[in-house]
Amino acid sequence: MSIYVGNLSYQVTEEDLKLAFAEYGKVNRVQLPTDRETGRPRGFAFVEMESDAQETAAIEALDGAEWMGRDLKVNKAKPREERSAPRGNWGNNNRNNRRY
Repeated sequence: MSIYVGNLSYQVTEEDLKLAFAEYGKVNRVQLPTDRETGRPRGFAFVEMESDAQETAAIEALDGAEWMGRDLKVNKAKPREERSAPRGNWGNNNRNNRRY
């Protein structure tokens, strides 16, 4: 299981998140996605803890809590959805398929 943490300050670091969640148990992993162009955090993260009970305690304690000037949104992360292939004929410029 993984925890979604939203509405984060753009100044937050992985270490900040580890320290905040360590109060509720052992943190196994923190993912803090960054913007490709600017390199700054995107305002959300994923935290994995050692047990479901620890994750539940963290969710109950931190959802809606004010942290670093923001009200956190903390809940169970939803499974990542598969992205479907783009539709249409993008990039297929085969001259034999053209109509004149």
